[in-house]
Amino acid sequence: MYGQSLARFIIGIVGNVISLFLFLSPGPTCLRIWRNRTTEEFHPYLFLASVLNCMFWVFYGLPMVHPDSILVISINSAGLILELIYLIIFFRYTTNRKRAIIFGFLIVEVILLGIVALITLLCFHSHASRSMFVGIICVVCGIIMYASPLSVIGQVIKSQDVEFMPFWVCLAGFSNGIVWFIYAFLKSFDPYIAIGNGLGAAFSLFQLSLYAYYTIRGKRSASVESEVKHCEII
Repeated sequence: MYGQSLARFIIGIVGNVISLFLFLSPGPTCLRIWRNRTTEEFHPYLFLASVLNCMFWVFYGLPMVHPDSILVISINSAGLILELIYLIIFFRYTTNRKRAIIFGFLIVEVILLGIVALITLLCFHSHASRSMFVGIICVVCGIIMYASPLSVIGQVIKSQDVEFMPFWVCLAGFSNGIVWFIYAFLKSFDPYIAIGNGLGAAFSLFQLSLYAYYTIRGKRSASVESEVKHCEII
């Protein structure tokens, strides 16, 4: 039993580190936006989905909902702060239409959290029932966050270019999903962490596969074009 507790704690620490990399992974994109002073073809949905996900996991980890979840609270609090910083940068340099989308989504997310908090505290009176109710919502939020990079898939397939599909976000998402999936099975099984992160890892793997496919295809096309130009010169 002690061994499982220790393993869970160690995996939780590793999960926190990898989750931090997940939340830091949009950094290069935001740095590009800040330098170019434009959001180009990037979308704010990843940041908005991450804010929603972090807010609900912080609430899930509170003692009155799911005790002994300090690692869940710590990493998601850090993620929430980082994602809000990214949103501020994005908001500063995006179009008025996307500013309205960001503002509207944030208002809805805060109201939704408030409603869920009230229902949780007033209608459920045990840790098990509260964990189940909030946990199900967290699973949905986690799936939305992991799937949010898929919003550019149509653009990627149409242009056959992965420039606006952030590779590091997909890689960090896959690693994060795998580690927290393992964490969920140690000591006491947590189905909400397992389901959300298991599906998240699958979504991220699909995104990585798509990234690899179009990257290899792009290099082959560039190689063929180079050979054709060489032949024309000869």
